[in-house]
Amino acid sequence: MEVREIEKWCCVVQVLDAFSSEKPASCSGVIVHRQTGTVICSGVPFARFATDKRSLSSDHGFLSPHSFSDTLKIRVSFPTERDASPPSACETSRHREVTAELLMLVSCPEFKRAFRAVFQETDRWRFHADKEEEEEEEDDELMGDALSLSWFAVLKANVGAAGGPDAGGVVVPWRGGSSLRKGLPVVACGSPFGSLCVDLFGASLSAGILSNLCGEGNAVILTDARCLPGAEGGGLFAAEAPDDARLLGLIVSPFGWKANEWIGLTLACSVDVIFRSVARCRGVGDPLRGVWPDPREAGPLAVPCGTRGARGPAVCFVDSGAFWGSGVVVAPRLVVTCRHVVNGRSKVGLKFHHGDRVQDVSGDVLFATNAASSYDLALVKLRDSVTEAVVPCMTQSYNPGESVLVVGYGGLGRKCGPSLTRGVLSKTIRFNDQPVMLQTTCAVQAGTSGGAVVRTRTGELLGIVSSNTRDFAAKVTYPHLNFSIPVAVFQRLLQRFHQTKDVNVFSVLDSTDKEVSRVWRLQSAQSKL
Repeated sequence: MEVREIEKWCCVVQVLDAFSSEKPASCSGVIVHRQTGTVICSGVPFARFATDKRSLSSDHGFLSPHSFSDTLKIRVSFPTERDASPPSACETSRHREVTAELLMLVSCPEFKRAFRAVFQETDRWRFHADKEEEEEEEDDELMGDALSLSWFAVLKANVGAAGGPDAGGVVVPWRGGSSLRKGLPVVACGSPFGSLCVDLFGASLSAGILSNLCGEGNAVILTDARCLPGAEGGGLFAAEAPDDARLLGLIVSPFGWKANEWIGLTLACSVDVIFRSVARCRGVGDPLRGVWPDPREAGPLAVPCGTRGARGPAVCFVDSGAFWGSGVVVAPRLVVTCRHVVNGRSKVGLKFHHGDRVQDVSGDVLFATNAASSYDLALVKLRDSVTEAVVPCMTQSYNPGESVLVVGYGGLGRKCGPSLTRGVLSKTIRFNDQPVMLQTTCAVQAGTSGGAVVRTRTGELLGIVSSNTRDFAAKVTYPHLNFSIPVAVFQRLLQRFHQTKDVNVFSVLDSTDKEVSRVWRLQSAQSKL
């Protein structure tokens, strides 16, 4: 289907108590089969209607409608063909509301296993899950997230003779998880704030890329497509071409925090493993029997950075013990990273991810700027060669507004290799007509320090990520406003080092001009990643 038709497959689900005046809970959903009105959505809003709450924490693969209160009522709103009549408040003919019944709540074990393996309690991960007013706090909050976010509801909307939303096709086009690759362009479709003014917020689109993947069938997906509360259960669609959009996942959490810092990424579950979970229930009455979507696998659409044949640079994980971050190969056996990543150590460990294979390399810190320098840079010499590492071309130009990628070990870094986030080069700050700072709108998290800013179109290296913005008064981190060191700062110094083998050529970075220091005046211990 075309990208512009994505919204016609998405809906809003309201879950309410028929005998209570309590405000309905709501989420987004995806219509997987039009004629039967089959919808899949987040299972979180249904949890408070379970007659036995312990069943949600058990190893049950599914819960039947008999496991829920008889007072449970469901309404589904989906878009119809646009007409010329003006909307009236939040009620409009552009959305049609029907009743629906719950066919089952299904648990996705592949997602749960991958979630537990990647998101560790020691890293203080936390995700947005509208648990029942937090009345029953989990002793292990992350475990509670794993349990609640891995449930999905299968509904049957009473679409009647109309056969559902007005759009071509019966079964939603979808994409298998094994074909997904980092960097794939995606579009998220959800309804911010759920059922609040569906006409204003229903089926809103957001674009981004796949940032990282993990688990069996790539069950856990991270994307930099920005979403808001209420988008849970909405669709994440592969959108490599305007005329070929396919459902690849369901949004499970629009917000995530690591060590109390917002990571600026959206968490999703592969629709492939959700369908598989439903298929395992066929022995108990498959709700999609006869309407089961046929898999439409496709070949790889993107190549992860850091592998042979990739256009971008090789980015590695840099571990100095108490601190870790990213680094970029800038010459054979030579890596540039940040001073605060090496943390005063003379030796560091590095990891290079080549697909499923990880290569461990030791490195010696040849140079690190002093603490007073505006430029937070360090140079590491690898003790062994990394034959698959791509040495990047370094840019000669900076064009504010152009599309860029940040590649680094934020997000799922240590477990799943480098993450990718896309944005624009929002600002280039110059001194004496030379770039001294770059700003981008890419989502940057802890662990991305020392990572690469890459021109999307050509793969050229523009800069080295140094920090993002943190407001300590408000206790807020802004991942989409970050600062990087342009390659122009150290490119000529690298050339001189290759010629002379004298590491002291980099000492000029310790004596930065006062104007450069003013530009980097926010670069302090408080603003470091």
